[in-house]
Amino acid sequence: MLNYAILGAGSIAKVMATTVNLMNEHGDDSVKLTGIASRSLDKAREFASLFNIPKAYGSYEELYNDESIDLVYIATPHNFHYEQCKACLLHGKHVLCEKPFTVNARQAEELLNLAQERKLLIAEGIWTRYQPMRKTINEVLASGIVGKPYLVTANLGYNIVAKERLISPQLAGGALLDVGVYALNFANMIFGDAKEVLACCVKNSSGVDMSNSITLTYEDGLRMAVLNSSALCLSDRFGMIACENGYLKIENINNPQGLEVIDSNYEVVKSIKAEKQLTGFEYEVREVAQTIVSGALECPSMTHERILYIMRLMDSIRAQLNIRYPFE
Repeated sequence: MLNYAILGAGSIAKVMATTVNLMNEHGDDSVKLTGIASRSLDKAREFASLFNIPKAYGSYEELYNDESIDLVYIATPHNFHYEQCKACLLHGKHVLCEKPFTVNARQAEELLNLAQERKLLIAEGIWTRYQPMRKTINEVLASGIVGKPYLVTANLGYNIVAKERLISPQLAGGALLDVGVYALNFANMIFGDAKEVLACCVKNSSGVDMSNSITLTYEDGLRMAVLNSSALCLSDRFGMIACENGYLKIENINNPQGLEVIDSNYEVVKSIKAEKQLTGFEYEVREVAQTIVSGALECPSMTHERILYIMRLMDSIRAQLNIRYPFE
């Protein structure tokens, strides 16, 4: 059993704490939630009491220096990921970092190299990469039930402009890094790497993207992905994979709950529901723990090469959108 700690005590940290407790209740003891770190000791103690965590740290440094902690989950805003991941690695701890892995590819590459040097695992917590529905979607496509896929469309939008981290350049705000990353990963899991990328967006008064549209084309000259994401409005979150003789409709690309296969007569010929989840986070936690125990340094579901590719892709999109954060 690995001693697991959470850095940051916000809403995503609560989901992770709930996940680990449920895993333990269901007989999975691969990790034990041992610590919670916040910049406020009172907040850490309140969180620890709520989730029955034995250790509450009133600073991140206390967590870094606790030699009993094996694995740390980074649950803070994007702009802090690089420095906090680096501190954990320098203190000998494995890391699971919430998406996006970092703000840019330069930061990501440095962390990946440091983890390799220190012989520590570091992984990105983009949960859709670890969930079983990823394999299910690919198996249905590979079966040829509606022929070859040629067009992917996906959208993900929430009205989240009330959150400071979404609208502030200082906090690496914008729709791309927060929700667009899911659409990019969705397309990448289906079509692989794009040859060309075209992007446009609308920005807030601070200069970060509030809604964006990204078009990807591929080496064969036939396939295309059209992806939309927004921090301004609620969308249906559907993904569609259009094929020669029908299409697949994916319910919620942010956490796929099922798929339907529709034939050329627009009739549903196959329907698959996702397996019942604890929270959806359990798959990444379990894989990270299993990978650490095996002695490997990167997760099969989201390799270091994939992490770096997605970060470089988002860098190229931000360059087109002329979005650069003040600390870069």
